[in-house]
Amino acid sequence: MLKVLQVSFRRQVWRSVCSAAAGERSARGTAAAAGRAARSSGARSCTVDPTLEEQFVFLDCPGLEEEPDVEEQVLRQLSISSAADPQVSPQKHRRPLERQLQVLRGGALQGAGPDSFIEFQDEDFPLDESIIKSQKKKKKKRAEPRGEHRVFGTADAEGPVSDTSCSGCGAVLHCVAADLPGFLPSEKFKVLLEDGKLAGATCQRCHLITHHHKALNLQMTREQYRDVVRQVRNRKALVLLIVDLLDLPDSIVPDLPGLVGTNKHVVVLGNKLDLLPGDSPNYLQRIKRLLARYCQDAGFGPQVTDLHLISAKTGYGIEALISSLQRSWKYKGDVFLVGSANAGKSTLFNALLGSDYCKSRAAEVLQKATISPWPGTTLNLLKFPIINPTPYRMFRRQSRLKEAQQQTEEELPPDELRKLQLLGRHGYLVGRVGRTFRSDGSRRDEIQFDPDSLAFGENEEGDSRTEAADRPHDQLSPNELKDAHWLHDTPGILRERDVLQLLQEQEVRLVVPTHAIIPRTFVLKPGMTLFVGALARIDFLQGGKSCWFSVLASSRVPVHVTSLEKAASVYERHAGHALLGVPVGGSERMKRFPALVPQDFGLEGRGYLEAAADITLSSAGWVAVTAASGERVELRVHGPAAAGFGLRTPPLLPHVVSLKGDRIRKSAAYRPLRAAGVIDGLKGRKRK
Repeated sequence: MLKVLQVSFRRQVWRSVCSAAAGERSARGTAAAAGRAARSSGARSCTVDPTLEEQFVFLDCPGLEEEPDVEEQVLRQLSISSAADPQVSPQKHRRPLERQLQVLRGGALQGAGPDSFIEFQDEDFPLDESIIKSQKKKKKKRAEPRGEHRVFGTADAEGPVSDTSCSGCGAVLHCVAADLPGFLPSEKFKVLLEDGKLAGATCQRCHLITHHHKALNLQMTREQYRDVVRQVRNRKALVLLIVDLLDLPDSIVPDLPGLVGTNKHVVVLGNKLDLLPGDSPNYLQRIKRLLARYCQDAGFGPQVTDLHLISAKTGYGIEALISSLQRSWKYKGDVFLVGSANAGKSTLFNALLGSDYCKSRAAEVLQKATISPWPGTTLNLLKFPIINPTPYRMFRRQSRLKEAQQQTEEELPPDELRKLQLLGRHGYLVGRVGRTFRSDGSRRDEIQFDPDSLAFGENEEGDSRTEAADRPHDQLSPNELKDAHWLHDTPGILRERDVLQLLQEQEVRLVVPTHAIIPRTFVLKPGMTLFVGALARIDFLQGGKSCWFSVLASSRVPVHVTSLEKAASVYERHAGHALLGVPVGGSERMKRFPALVPQDFGLEGRGYLEAAADITLSSAGWVAVTAASGERVELRVHGPAAAGFGLRTPPLLPHVVSLKGDRIRKSAAYRPLRAAGVIDGLKGRKRK
């Protein structure tokens, strides 16, 4: 019976092939003509005809076991279906018949899925083998548990210590111990030392920060950072004090005269101005006056000779700073960048390195300083030679600046305009930083100003920066370095109380603002609580009327409003999870995070158009409180004791409550409203 079935099947297949041969030849001619017509019209044709049934290539089938009843049933189904529709070709029944015959085999198909015996390819969309391999690699990577970054290489306790400093952080390169600044794996260190390529290399810590956003813990105390800064005391130098405007007044070094000496001239630079929204037309003058007042309170007011508001990341105010330094300090001695950790010293160092303040060829020879949001990235002194501002150079520079002031956005090259627009998305205030003199003879007036290469920003997908050890490293000639004065980048002075010291790597990246801060305003009644992540909790204890709370912090830190009765349970249940966001890591992470300590504050409202005070949250930002005029408000702020939360009066942006949209229905929140920005150094339209 099995042989009869096989013979019948073969005959039917042969008849179907022979009868369809003539029709296929004519169909091929018609399809070819249609394909030529489609190609001549410029349209992309599809190789699949929707009127035809899909053709599949089946695997060869082994012989069948004798099962008479089932075989007869298969033949009966074939004959019935053919008789019911005589117009249908027997070829159409080829696939279901072979499927049923394969089912009869049983054992050969055990464990096979419905698609396991079908092999086909789409000619119009060929399958790329590289795609399959990449998908397999991705699956393997996902299967691996997420852990800490693996550090390859070993230390050699008896290895040599070089006299070359890391071009990223300034630490002396060595391979002795992995937990000391300037460490390179012994395998790499010895090869670079033998090949003479150690100059310009970066240490393992700078490499991990730049390429993997990983920060290694080092055995370096707060006092060791201060000892490096004390080298300024015995030198004739100008001190540029960098202050983080997001953390006033705590980012001002309190004992600056004791570190640099009382005989130094100090120029105060309020940095990160691009992140602050303009709450009124004269907000820049108000911030400048407030910064000068805080410097007087810190005890070094008489040493301050000038004060500037800048953005080292977007270039705002940099050209004005350079002009002021070349007129006042000229070429009298070295210049030192001093300030607290994470204030933006290395970012400013990189910006000045590509400007008229640096010798033209030095900008191409020297590597930029390593940038990261973690405190204490710079470990020793970095430097570049300052250009001598001769009258001829000053004249050439002023001519370039005047020409740039007459340009409009329409006259800018497309690549420069795109860069300015990118910077505009990063901050409210954008400036153009150019170079008058170039060693390569190029006539470009504007440098390629890339915010992601100058400062830590939102390009998280990758870094185009190549390692200095992999490219030729030129040296400045002795004639270029003769009698040169230098600008030095010093290590950031670590503060005793800072919320960043309590956070892990991923949490620091979430908390530190890198884009323009958009205020988030909420209206609270007495008996309500506002959470800024799981870092701070603000209880509205007492007040006659509702108050507005404007949060100025990173947009990646969530804000949650609840009732005072539910605040404790919300924190216990959601701290470390998605609702509160930071810290990250669930209940296990919160076991290691310090407990929140309460402190009470009393405020008196100044009207619904002006904030009464700011609740400062260290490097995480602040919350501006706006209450009715004369209204007494009692607040309780919960935060880690080592974070240094406090109260700031007068507020930095007193009219920030006006930067809000309509209130969201059935919610305590208002729609956020982004303030207008300015591109400095262009003629005509400046508002973005």
